[in-house]
Amino acid sequence: MDITSIQKTLEQELTEINNLDSLEQLKVKYLGRKGLLAQLTSSIGSLPAEQRAAFGKEVNAFKSRVQQLFNQKLADLEAIEQPKSKQVVDISMPGIAQDLGNSHPITQVIEEICSIFERIGFEIVEGNEIETEFANFTGLNIPLDHPAREAFDTFYLELPSVKEGKYLLRSQTSTVQIRAMSIRKPPIAVVAPGRVYRPDAVDASHSFMFHQIEGFMVDKAISFGHLKGVLEFFVHQVFGKDVSMRFRPHHFPFTEPSAEVDISCIICKAKGCSVCGRKGWLEVLGSGMIHPNVLKTVGYDTKKYTGFAFGMGIERIAMLKYGINDIRLFTENDLRFLKQF
Repeated sequence: MDITSIQKTLEQELTEINNLDSLEQLKVKYLGRKGLLAQLTSSIGSLPAEQRAAFGKEVNAFKSRVQQLFNQKLADLEAIEQPKSKQVVDISMPGIAQDLGNSHPITQVIEEICSIFERIGFEIVEGNEIETEFANFTGLNIPLDHPAREAFDTFYLELPSVKEGKYLLRSQTSTVQIRAMSIRKPPIAVVAPGRVYRPDAVDASHSFMFHQIEGFMVDKAISFGHLKGVLEFFVHQVFGKDVSMRFRPHHFPFTEPSAEVDISCIICKAKGCSVCGRKGWLEVLGSGMIHPNVLKTVGYDTKKYTGFAFGMGIERIAMLKYGINDIRLFTENDLRFLKQF
């Protein structure tokens, strides 16, 4: 007997079966005591000795295949023929809980900050994480020999250089300032969130990758007073109206004058504690009036336009807001930590 031919016949007959009784009759034909499989098995003894082993293996494999085909057909017919009334659902069984996802705390803080600035007329603009030396350094008044560049020289990429210099992973979202002002004319007010990269050793307060928000505004007669008003609004929205704010003189290559912005310690209420180093103040961001060299780089008339800029680390804001003491917690993906937000 030709086993291949028998299997093809069986498969064709199974396609024509539409009830359990017919399936049982077909099963007897193939698997019964006098069925085709029994005949195949009994025929082994009549074969030459050298053919018996191979043919026996063929028969056993075919038997397994036949049983599999019948089981599958039986399952298909039972699913069709079983009345819906007999499909019992045990309502006392516990359900399967579905864990609901939630935004990462960094994402939540970014969205909150962007929403605050949107309410006072700022536009949200995102930039590329892969940038050129010009956008990341030169255009921001940080030439190749500037000492400030050493701390921010970031991860360079093995890509062909262009007119604007080598490609690298940006070390600050201030690159958006150059890109946006190069294609837009004042008035302009933008906040730019995103990831940045710096060659920092990882510890409780530093990481080689973190998030920043850059903000800037350019128009006629923009002053430091406008900067102060915008930042006071921001600080009070994030940390509460009871928090005080102060400016400390500082140096940034792309702003002049420049200032660090501190808030009164939200832990000890400015009385002095371990979090604020017993000073009563916490540094939150850097700011200043956009340097004339930066405005000239993007083609703005410095006699007609002025502007301010500020930048903050999102992780630092989140750590202060939620009382977190280790930046590494944000990226360890520990659900015990993330579920708190």
